[in-house]
Amino acid sequence: MPIKNPAEPKMSLRSQINVRIFFTSVAILILGGSVAIWQARSAVSKEIDSSLNLAAQLIKLNFPQSQRNAVDVSAWLPRFVSLEQTRHLKIQLKTPAGEVVKFTSGQKRTPDAETPPQWFINLVSSQYTDVGQQLATADGKQITLIIQADPLDEITEVWQESRTFFMSLLVMTLLTFLAVNLVFNKAFKAIALIVDGLKAIEEGDYQQKLPDFTTREYDHIAKAINHLTDVLDATHKENSALTLHSLEIQEEERQHLSQELHDELGQSLTAIKVMAVTAKNNKADTAGITDAIIVICDHLISVVRSMMRNLHPLVLTELGLKATLEDLLNHWASRNPELVLALHCPDGVDSLEQKITIQVFRVVQECVTNIVRHAQATQAMINLEVVSGKLLQLQVSDNGRGCGRDDLKAGFGLLGMRERINSLGGTLAIQTGPGQGLSINASIPLQ
Repeated sequence: MPIKNPAEPKMSLRSQINVRIFFTSVAILILGGSVAIWQARSAVSKEIDSSLNLAAQLIKLNFPQSQRNAVDVSAWLPRFVSLEQTRHLKIQLKTPAGEVVKFTSGQKRTPDAETPPQWFINLVSSQYTDVGQQLATADGKQITLIIQADPLDEITEVWQESRTFFMSLLVMTLLTFLAVNLVFNKAFKAIALIVDGLKAIEEGDYQQKLPDFTTREYDHIAKAINHLTDVLDATHKENSALTLHSLEIQEEERQHLSQELHDELGQSLTAIKVMAVTAKNNKADTAGITDAIIVICDHLISVVRSMMRNLHPLVLTELGLKATLEDLLNHWASRNPELVLALHCPDGVDSLEQKITIQVFRVVQECVTNIVRHAQATQAMINLEVVSGKLLQLQVSDNGRGCGRDDLKAGFGLLGMRERINSLGGTLAIQTGPGQGLSINASIPLQ
């Protein structure tokens, strides 16, 4: 099977349609022409056979067997030739020796009649049997009356009819071709508008909208693309806002870290240095200075651990996700004794991949922070479980005041959580309502 070259230029839809219409039209014309020739051949054959049979019958009726020995040829033959039915015939009078005594033909064609082309005559002509009759003239001479077919007049008629039929078929085919092209021109314009709209979306222009189309199918496509554009525009704005918010948080964290280093570490280290210099004096209170240095070092250790917990919890790497979540809840419970925090988590979550555990921890951390700051809840439940070893399900729910759908869209915390879950190939759903608390459900595939 030959392999097509991707770089090979492809035929446009308009060209493909025109080629198919052309070959279909040619096939119709060939079929119509064949039918016309078959009908013409049949009509000529029937007409000639009818004329020959009629001539034979007229001879039998006009010249019974008892009268065939006294024929007045000069009186009878002109009347016979003048009949309308003999216009497709050639009449010959021959002696027994073969000499043509008299030759005549039927009615002549009109002078302006167009002679059919020879190929048409050959196609519609057939072999016809001559009709012969032995007669005796009034003076006793024996003659032979021979009637032969002369189909040219009939062929001329069917040629004109066939040509008219073929020209009508050709005109109808051309009109059909033009009508189809007009319809497709309208369709191509709609397709061009849709393609331009898709190119605008590709370039990030989400404000351009497709117009309404009179064709229902194109109108449905336009509305679907416009809806897609609105969704992409909203998502783009959310992502831009989330990115800006993340940069702001990053700068705030850097500023806070710098402030902590300056206020805590810098001042404490300066104090330790001063005490060390003082301790070099023989009269200095070495024991007091030592105790003060120990107190300052303990404070520094506490500050460093707090900073490390905010940057990245080491317990997550050392002890696993379950222990880290327990440590997180204990930390918030000690600060908010009115809030009851419960955790249901199997030991198997500690075997999850590092990229999953850190994201799940950050989601739970954000959820608990929101509950403490905004929910005004008295109870909160964190449920984490592995289903059939293929799916990790997380549910964080509280009995707080809840919120409306508009408030959900305004928060960056929920957007950040959704992006974290989406980055793992999972889904996140939120159930809430005013006074109904809030429940966050996340599903993360493990395979």
